[in-house]
Amino acid sequence: MTDTPMKGDRIAKVLARAGLCSRRDAERWIADGRVKLNGKVLDTPAVTVTDKDMVLVDGKPLPNKQETRLWRYHKPAGLVTTHKDPEGRETVFDRMPPEVGRVISVGRLDLNTEGLLLLTNDGELARKLELPSTGWLRRYRVRVHGKVDEKALEELKNGVTIDGVRYAPIQASIDATEKERKKANTWLLVALSEGKNREIRKVMEHLGLEVNRLIRVSYGPFQLAAIPKGGIEEVAPKTLKAQLGLGKTPQGEGRAKRKDKDKGKGRPPSKRPKRRTADKPKEPHADRRRKT
Repeated sequence: MTDTPMKGDRIAKVLARAGLCSRRDAERWIADGRVKLNGKVLDTPAVTVTDKDMVLVDGKPLPNKQETRLWRYHKPAGLVTTHKDPEGRETVFDRMPPEVGRVISVGRLDLNTEGLLLLTNDGELARKLELPSTGWLRRYRVRVHGKVDEKALEELKNGVTIDGVRYAPIQASIDATEKERKKANTWLLVALSEGKNREIRKVMEHLGLEVNRLIRVSYGPFQLAAIPKGGIEEVAPKTLKAQLGLGKTPQGEGRAKRKDKDKGKGRPPSKRPKRRTADKPKEPHADRRRKT
């Protein structure tokens, strides 16, 4: 009999699973010569490793695999979402309490954007939740300066191309009373599934509007709720498992629907009349509207 070869993973994936960094950062670390494999400095991420290999990062072995954890953080404006800023600005990770340990952000929020930022100790989870394929909507409250054209907002549902960049469909609506609409600033509700770099600001600028405040209030099923600015709360393990599942499609606002495996397999159609369900109430706003 021949021995079955051990199945391994790419080195960048292993570093991400260890909670040290994202896959992209892992590739940069390798290019910078910070990673050793079995005593030799790696010069390419195109390497597969197994549990028998010795991997060192900055001369230290990889930490033991930890249980996956997820936190909701209320990011204040004025912090950058990076572990080390070349300009020396304060980062969200500088504000983390020591008991949280090393974490990675799920996506990023711009310097002046505030609100919900998800943090995790699992680089693979961070990468998974960032992908548009989850179908999770990122919802924002957006304060803009200028005259709002409701028809133009409605047309964003078809997507828009700006300077050669195609943006996926965006849900946008006015979140203000008739009296408030007469003011110089207007609050909008905006939901998108991709979140490209400065997407909301660029799209609003395309519509002749200037964004002067941007707050993310939810990311898929996870809400900012009443977490104070700078506050952080861990998602309960039970909730995390319910939303992410074990190999299941994430719940919440996913577009993909599971196919009915029993359909067409001999089960007789039900003779009961279909029950009508009431429309779901609109979700409450996560933040109180401020006077402008």
